[in-house]
Amino acid sequence: MTMPADAFTVHALRVRQWLPDWDQVNFDPQQNQAKPAPHFYLFSLSAAQLRKLSAIYRRDVSGMTARKEDLGIQRRHDPERSAEIRRYVVEGFPRSGLSEAQRTDPSNDGLRKPGWLPTAVVVNILNVGDERNGNRIDAAHVVNVTDDSGEPFATLTLPEDVDDALPPIEVIDGQHRLFAFDDSDPDLADFELPVVAFHGLDISWQAYLFWTINIKPKKINASLAFDLYPLLREQDWLDSGDRILVYRESRAQELTEILWATPESPWYKRINMLGGPRRDSGPVTQAAFVRSLIASMVKPWAPSGRQKVGGIFGGTPNQNEGLAWSRVQQSAFLVTAWRILAEAVRQTDSEWARTIREEAAQLDDFSGGDAAFSSGYSLLATDQGVRGFQHVVNDLAYIRQKPLSLAEWRDAGNYVDVTSENIAATAHVMPDPIRTFLRGIAESLATYDWRTSSFPGLSDNERLTKAALRGSGGYKELRDQLIAHLQDSTNTDVARAALELRVWA
Repeated sequence: MTMPADAFTVHALRVRQWLPDWDQVNFDPQQNQAKPAPHFYLFSLSAAQLRKLSAIYRRDVSGMTARKEDLGIQRRHDPERSAEIRRYVVEGFPRSGLSEAQRTDPSNDGLRKPGWLPTAVVVNILNVGDERNGNRIDAAHVVNVTDDSGEPFATLTLPEDVDDALPPIEVIDGQHRLFAFDDSDPDLADFELPVVAFHGLDISWQAYLFWTINIKPKKINASLAFDLYPLLREQDWLDSGDRILVYRESRAQELTEILWATPESPWYKRINMLGGPRRDSGPVTQAAFVRSLIASMVKPWAPSGRQKVGGIFGGTPNQNEGLAWSRVQQSAFLVTAWRILAEAVRQTDSEWARTIREEAAQLDDFSGGDAAFSSGYSLLATDQGVRGFQHVVNDLAYIRQKPLSLAEWRDAGNYVDVTSENIAATAHVMPDPIRTFLRGIAESLATYDWRTSSFPGLSDNERLTKAALRGSGGYKELRDQLIAHLQDSTNTDVARAALELRVWA
């Protein structure tokens, strides 16, 4: 769309949105619901100009105004949110979310990206005589809309001076984007924003629009959001650090995808990657795996001298501390740990496993394999079980990393690509002490009662104990129970690590 020569005039595309059924709506000017025009306008305007012409009316309780009489529709302005949007415009994501120290670190310069804002700011253009908070707008200060239905575009003529008058434009949605642009910054003065403009829209319809834009839409499924990471990922996102959340999320997503895509993994094609129905897509979501890994293995290595458990995948090759494991090594360790656990559960004849297998045939969501590991009656097929196991493996391996010589294990193949073949080859040369340690954890955990609270036949006390594992508070409770259980392991390394971990905790 070509801008006209007159700096105070813009062309706007007319967008007609009206259905005959809408004529049946009960339009009532007395309820601030007058019948609107059957179209709105779409145009672009510099952020500086839009701010100059705009007013924002926020809901307020300080004056004890009756809620139906409070004509403000906006939430309270959050300066930090606007500041982050401003950083995003200048530096893009993920730099916009970094701390000041992280943004000034030259090693993060490669994260700079364009800061596009393609979504429209939604506004209303006042008519002559419209009143807000006791102030009335006159003809000299309105945005004049010239709209000939025979022409493809309408023409909006903007007033030159509105400093002491009621602003002619009111923001329905987009206040934080608008406040991101500081009037004193000349670099941002010409940054244009797409604008959707209604003309003479009554205030109740503005509130309705704000609600449908911000409240009604369902948030994007977290698993789908994480599934987009491979499209965003760059090599430096994976190898540049572990203390910035986007690195950790990207690393955790890749590890989750490896568990799902590696044939040797017991989670092969069994992780719910896009958040679909459990029966069709898998018992545990990708988001649950990602969050579990971020909370356990993919968290920073704890500094020396602190009795604190860090993440065994928290070290990077350019750090003095931590394990300089390659991505293939990390993948091989994770897949091997899960594969050994699944095998130990398959071989156990413990009562909890036997009773689950007996009930398995009656489960509608049973996805095959050993029911003690895979069925809906097993905690191992839940978010809590996944996090509990990965937490315990990380914490015990972290405690025993020196006796197990984890740092001496090297990726002899020097593999660049994280493929199933390279993971299998790396797992094959995993030192025996590490593999024996993982087997000790798995065999001990195979005797823990992994039945969920929904399992039929539990005593009242058993059901209450299992119910305590549900919800976010259940993560810590399950971890504590597993650590206590592992203190009785026949593997002395595992038992010693579990005891030491309880002291640390």
